[in-house]
Amino acid sequence: MFTITEYSAELMKDPFGILTGKRYEFILDLDVADDDELYHEEGVTLRVIYVIEEEAARIAKYEFLTTSSNKYIDFELEEDEEKMVLAFCQEHFEKAAE
Repeated sequence: MFTITEYSAELMKDPFGILTGKRYEFILDLDVADDDELYHEEGVTLRVIYVIEEEAARIAKYEFLTTSSNKYIDFELEEDEEKMVLAFCQEHFEKAAE
């Protein structure tokens, strides 16, 4: 399990009007325990694409990255972690700059 220490959120623009709903990109800085298999010395960041369509919200995509070098980490969220991240995005998306 991890803790979200900092975040940024931004409304993603759709210049062609192809996508339905609104999409937000969240960049979450994570605090990961040393003994967790996700742990990296460089730090771990989670990039999340959060989608709101007709009052329904979901995580469309996410990826773990090393914080300093921005390299992809092949890792999946556990069910409880995904619920926590979704709840975090639901709570904070309105603060994203539009």
